[in-house]
Amino acid sequence: MARKHAQHGARRAGGRPGAATACAADELDRVPSETSEPTTAEPPTTAEIQTNPVSGPITVPYRVELGDSGVEVHLLGLSTGALDGGADAHAADLLDRFAGLGGDLIAVASGPADPAGGERLVGAWLASRGTRDRVRLMTRVRRSPGPARPTTRTITDAVDASLGRLGTDRIDLLAYHDDDPETPLEEILGALDALLASGKVLALAAAGCSPERLIQARVLAADGLPRFQALATPYHLLARRGFEGALGVVARAQGLAVLPQSPLAGGVLGRRLHRRGEPRDATAARHQHRAGRRATRVLRVLGEVADAHGTDPAAVAVAWLLARPAVAAPVVAVRRPDQVDALMRAASLVLTRSELVELDRASA
Repeated sequence: MARKHAQHGARRAGGRPGAATACAADELDRVPSETSEPTTAEPPTTAEIQTNPVSGPITVPYRVELGDSGVEVHLLGLSTGALDGGADAHAADLLDRFAGLGGDLIAVASGPADPAGGERLVGAWLASRGTRDRVRLMTRVRRSPGPARPTTRTITDAVDASLGRLGTDRIDLLAYHDDDPETPLEEILGALDALLASGKVLALAAAGCSPERLIQARVLAADGLPRFQALATPYHLLARRGFEGALGVVARAQGLAVLPQSPLAGGVLGRRLHRRGEPRDATAARHQHRAGRRATRVLRVLGEVADAHGTDPAAVAVAWLLARPAVAAPVVAVRRPDQVDALMRAASLVLTRSELVELDRASA
């Protein structure tokens, strides 16, 4: 089971040490550009690592192990899903800021215009900064378009292509997107086993898996095939049922590390309401209209809790996730460095039990 370090478990009022997973978000999360002062709290014991390009040491206060893989990451992951088109000009600055604040899990997501662009972008950044040993890379493999099922060859070729674009010899966390339940898991896990044995992949995550497929995978692992250490799944205050049912039960029973996708619900949970309960702009209005009254309740409570802590609603939404059983590191897609600042506060944001209860009620 993934273990959050004791200092984080003790500070999380409604949470407990749990498992966590990973997969890059397909839906782009956007948070407001305005930031606020960090929450005042007793600073935790920290470790130091050398930074690049930021001069001097940085502190890494909280870390979590993905399953029992030995791969440890910061409690907030960064997806490259929003770094597409015009936003690419800011990609290096954004990645610099994330690493400078102690972030290390980079989930390489496919952009709408160029599916492989995220890997090339991150690869260029790694080469220019020399930071490969300080980051944890996560990418995914899935069935190629067309009727052909994934095979050992196609999976291996896909990983080799990713390694080439990233300019590295290993992927720290490979998420297999199980979008073809007709393909026998024995074949898939056999191919992944070869990648683990070669050192090209250090740990495995499941994405898009049903509870039944996860159970089947664990049975096969008992026979010697590799097992998943993490689970990638959509999970946030406006989408709880999908994970908190059978999928969540299986994930916790298997000790999977859960890295929620789209933790800000496409940016909705990073926005504030006007005093009359209306969102600030047309984009937020469309998302809120789809979600209905429940979204209005959630946004109102998020705003109240954020004001109480002097922080942003986005940080509160992520802190709520970190207090949930089995969640280790939500993976968020942002567009600007200042948005990284706001979200990194979530790792040290302490929500009271009553605040967690209010958020639970509003989102139920």
